[in-house]
Amino acid sequence: MTRLMIVVDRDRDWAPYYPSSDVMTFDQYVQFSGNTNQRVRVINLCQSARYLSRGYYCSLLAEARGHNVVPSVMTLNDLRRKDLFSLELQELDPGVIHWLDDAATAESVPASENAREAVRQVKVRTFFGKAEHEALKPVARALFERFPCPILEVVFRYRKTWQIESMKPASPADLTESEQDVFAGALDRFSSALWRKPRSRRQYRYDLAMLVDPEEKLPPSDAKALQYFIKAGKKLGIHVEPITRKDYMRLPEYDGLFIRETTSIDHHTYRFARKAEAEGMVVIDDPVSILRCTNKVFLADLLKNNKIPTPRTLILSKDQKDSVEQAIEHLGFPMVVKIPDGAFSRGVMRAENEAQLKEALKALFRQSALVLAQEYLYTDYDWRIGVLGGRAIFACKYYMVKGHWQIYSHGDNQQFDSGDFDTLPTYEVPKNVIQAALNATRLIGNGLYGVDIKQSGNRVAVIEVNDNPNIDAGVEDRFLGGELYTLVMQEFLSRMEERRRA
Repeated sequence: MTRLMIVVDRDRDWAPYYPSSDVMTFDQYVQFSGNTNQRVRVINLCQSARYLSRGYYCSLLAEARGHNVVPSVMTLNDLRRKDLFSLELQELDPGVIHWLDDAATAESVPASENAREAVRQVKVRTFFGKAEHEALKPVARALFERFPCPILEVVFRYRKTWQIESMKPASPADLTESEQDVFAGALDRFSSALWRKPRSRRQYRYDLAMLVDPEEKLPPSDAKALQYFIKAGKKLGIHVEPITRKDYMRLPEYDGLFIRETTSIDHHTYRFARKAEAEGMVVIDDPVSILRCTNKVFLADLLKNNKIPTPRTLILSKDQKDSVEQAIEHLGFPMVVKIPDGAFSRGVMRAENEAQLKEALKALFRQSALVLAQEYLYTDYDWRIGVLGGRAIFACKYYMVKGHWQIYSHGDNQQFDSGDFDTLPTYEVPKNVIQAALNATRLIGNGLYGVDIKQSGNRVAVIEVNDNPNIDAGVEDRFLGGELYTLVMQEFLSRMEERRRA
């Protein structure tokens, strides 16, 4: 069970709030000596975070003691580096810009007709990624994900566009009455999972966070499959708890992270994986697997250099003047062109002639500086081989959508159709298909992967290796049933036990 400690400079700093046994002064924390096997989470609310100040030493001591602390020493150091947060904000919600304009105008009388030129700066405070003003909530959340700090004082300054001029930690003693209410609510939401844990959770040997997005249209696992994972974990003594992107700072509560949300590098899933790995947690998908699998350019080069059988492939550059000619010469028609980070057949186009190729490249180069061109191999289905920890655990045939050349067909209004499927025991799959899948995943890592393979006669070609593969109820589990979910949870169990013994 995790213990929460809220550290303040002096007792009176906490006077406006309800008394709590979780609150202690900096001097009390310095003298603290507790159960070294207990997980401890520290919220550092000391007034100053300057180098060698109380706030700095609080975070430093916490890390030395193996406590998880917010803010970390790294965050405090980053907040002193202006180059890390001197960001232009024009790409954010226009509501943020309008609010800053109005707030700055209200604080001063413009000396010219252009109010933006007359006003200079606005100071606000954020609380665990929350803000007092509705318009600033997107900024507050983004800053908290990048600089996790309980109370952050942010100064915005206008220089042709709004920028962040400075950021520094603040303490409860600095807050106005209205800010105290916002802070208290944010603290309660942030820490409630720690001091209101249900009794049932304590009976488990390990805690596993399962990252999901309830709003995702094409999630890697449907709701029923997620429940099967939870049930399988329970039988093995693992408490599997679904979390969302809002739970980023709760990760240290858990022993492992299981990502069941479509991953991408420029995405919170990658940040979750990075943070989980940094916390010493068991994580699937790990950051390296996400990095290697989600970019098809990297993957194509990796497979080619290691002599894994693939379709003939070219990497085309936006600035390459003869890209069309090269693709035609080396691949012929029809051919497939795709962006590096597409998923579920999105960002993939087929060209039957030169005109279609030019049109496809024009569209895809708007999204990426590099595009993959690949020979088109017609098959009625694609093999999907699920690999976990270096062994094949499921095998499916994904059939093409009727009248379409892909297993997914995307229409207007985010509608899509998918082809039929067959699920087979892995021992019924041709050996060269299984071997190609295992050889390809060894280049990626030791996680959970779905390898897409085309088979035409004796020829086998790896199309791609996917991290975060689909495991849906009634599809990938059609042959193994509940045993498939148990295999995944057993992998987590063995890795968490190994981590605990280390």
